[in-house]
Amino acid sequence: MHPTLPRLEKTDFPALRRSALETVQVNLGYLCNLSCLHCHVNAGPTRKEIMTRATVDEVIAYLKVCGAKTLDLTGGAPEMNPDFRYLVKTARDLGLAVIDRCNLTILSEPGYEGTAEFLAKNKVIVVASLPCYLEDNVDAQRGDGVFDGSIKGLKELNALGYGKTDSGLTLDLVYNPQGATLPPPQQELEANYHSHLYEHFGIVFNQLYTVANMPIKRFGSMLISKGTFDEYLSLLRSAHNTDNVSSVMCRSLISVDWKGYVYDCDFNQMLDLPLSDEQQRTHITDLINTDLKGRNIIVKNHCYGCTAGQGSSCGGALDAA
Repeated sequence: MHPTLPRLEKTDFPALRRSALETVQVNLGYLCNLSCLHCHVNAGPTRKEIMTRATVDEVIAYLKVCGAKTLDLTGGAPEMNPDFRYLVKTARDLGLAVIDRCNLTILSEPGYEGTAEFLAKNKVIVVASLPCYLEDNVDAQRGDGVFDGSIKGLKELNALGYGKTDSGLTLDLVYNPQGATLPPPQQELEANYHSHLYEHFGIVFNQLYTVANMPIKRFGSMLISKGTFDEYLSLLRSAHNTDNVSSVMCRSLISVDWKGYVYDCDFNQMLDLPLSDEQQRTHITDLINTDLKGRNIIVKNHCYGCTAGQGSSCGGALDAA
């Protein structure tokens, strides 16, 4: 049982409005082979929430008309959804770029053999979680043996051409802080990742994304249990950088949950905050032929996690964008 999180409704975070839609981010379910401490989805091996084929088809119908250029697949481990490959192939046939937010260890799980080859064949962009380049830190945050499994996955992707110059196969990594701190400067940390991973394992990759931990779900519960929730929220607020507001991901992205309901971002999804101007949740089928540009975005105190310091988004630091 997770501790009850403080309510985040009252905020003085700046008002936001949507720009043109560029990315449809789809959570294919909360099932995952890992249970990471920083996970804002509370994903894990016992979760039963999985997007059905019918809902996948509803997402595809929306992708055909919405004008977005990118499909961003997340979870849980998105590859564990039985219709993962079907959705990827269909989206690629529609001409969309497809991102797979991969935990790397899934590539060597029984039953998922050939996943890396599938990703390469379809030129899927792999955004892989590796919260540190040191084994002890990764295993402490994600579980014993996860670092070794991650290195194995990275080597498998490299062997297929991922992360290598002119291969056309993009491999980006994601860093999360170990605790209630802001990420270090992205460019400096990226250089350290490149150096360490190549020197010790011969691994190459394209970019590193630094992402701040959000004070919600599993990470928020950990903060509550340690009595540091308010302290962390104060840190995010005090580090707010107004220059980052115009670049936050929710202005050009929508987040779709495993049932097909739509939110301004995946953090709002986890807090069950519907699209702004709506009295109840909006389903993806309700958005066919609907232009979201100019509509209000729901903002709460957790939004400071996206603007604090160098900024944070699914594409890493905002000041490096």
